[in-house]
Amino acid sequence: METLALIAVIILMIGVAMRWIHVLNARDDARIDAYRFSDPLPRPPGLPDDTGRRAHHTGAGR
Repeated sequence: METLALIAVIILMIGVAMRWIHVLNARDDARIDAYRFSDPLPRPPGLPDDTGRRAHHTGAGR
């Protein structure tokens, strides 16, 4: 009987922890959405449009 109670308590605590993490993530998402980030910096003159890693490889189209 004690074993079943222990298993029930462990499952309950896992459920509480999952709910708590979900609430904290939702709160952080709302805080991030509400924050106004600054405008991106303008591209320096002379840089190509595509500065990704694939643009620098010679065999990128393989």
